[in-house]
Amino acid sequence: MIALEVLLLILIAGSTVFYGAAAWFTHRFFAAPLSLPPVENYPPISLLVPTCGLDAGAWENWLSLCQQTYPNYEVLFGIVDPQDPAVPTVQELVAKFPDRVRLYTDLQPRGINHKDSSLSYLLAEAKHELIVFVDSDIRVIPEYLQIVTAPLADPQVGMVTCAYIGYEPKFLGAALASLGRCCDFIPGLLIARNLDKGVKLAIGVTIATRKATLADFGGLHFSRIGSDYNLGKRAAQAGYQVVLSHYVLNSDTGDESLRQVFQRELRWARSIRFNRGLQYYTMAFCYGPVYYLPLLLVSGFANWAIALCVVNLAIRYAQSLVVIRSMGCPGLLRWLWTLPLRDLLSFAVWVVGAFGKRVYWRGRYLKIHADGLLTQE
Repeated sequence: MIALEVLLLILIAGSTVFYGAAAWFTHRFFAAPLSLPPVENYPPISLLVPTCGLDAGAWENWLSLCQQTYPNYEVLFGIVDPQDPAVPTVQELVAKFPDRVRLYTDLQPRGINHKDSSLSYLLAEAKHELIVFVDSDIRVIPEYLQIVTAPLADPQVGMVTCAYIGYEPKFLGAALASLGRCCDFIPGLLIARNLDKGVKLAIGVTIATRKATLADFGGLHFSRIGSDYNLGKRAAQAGYQVVLSHYVLNSDTGDESLRQVFQRELRWARSIRFNRGLQYYTMAFCYGPVYYLPLLLVSGFANWAIALCVVNLAIRYAQSLVVIRSMGCPGLLRWLWTLPLRDLLSFAVWVVGAFGKRVYWRGRYLKIHADGLLTQE
């Protein structure tokens, strides 16, 4: 029992350090002003959007991609199934922006990862050297392209990527998903950015790069878990700088259920495990509130244990307030009461993600093999 008590003490103390570091690095990162070079300094861009299904707010999301304050760019949509419900909506966009938007359907999968397979088709059709991969469930501001491609003016920068949250979630599932990204994922990424002396991954919602750069570090992989993560990893290994943009994208997952949130985050967890190896298990220090009850029980509700839990919880909420303010998402404040549930969900995802090789992705169950390769069950 003493050994368990010491272990729980270490885990809670470690989470206190994590929360403090998360608040500090997040505040420091977003305190830097976002600069926008003049638009005329930018080359033409091909914006590539692999699409599957009709997400909540799809029209508004895609319309935002077509209304950029950028002088010369094209938007290419790629869809595997010609009968996909997204096809009519994209066709409306083509009719509205005939000189800017193109739709490609019946893109026969070249591997298990349909997203990267679709991107490969779009990449072949793209007219411009500068390319931006963007997820179909993202809504952006008019200056989006200007912001995410600005760092590529430096030839040492090989890739720019963006994080994302839901700024105004209306349902519990979406709120928990957004809190996880805002309070844990992005701060954790910024801690890793400092420890690793740079960003060593990419986030699939936005990846800006050049065709030549992409080819230089191996191009797209069609049968890999966490292929976006892996793209950034390979770019960094090839000697390119990967830049995390200060612009945090808006992605509201609508009224998805807790089960859907869990399935998606479990896929992410197993992706991280296969890409980061043993570092995955250090995430045990990120879930302080989960250890309160076990510590209180094994310590017999000792005063020191109660005090430790109270201090840790106060720091957890203070950290959450700091990161919410730093990222400018006050709409999450009304959901802070769910933070203990968010921590419990994150812990469950981490524990289950530490085992198994099965993930659920866009209606398919896939199996992960050595080096993160995928096969369909």
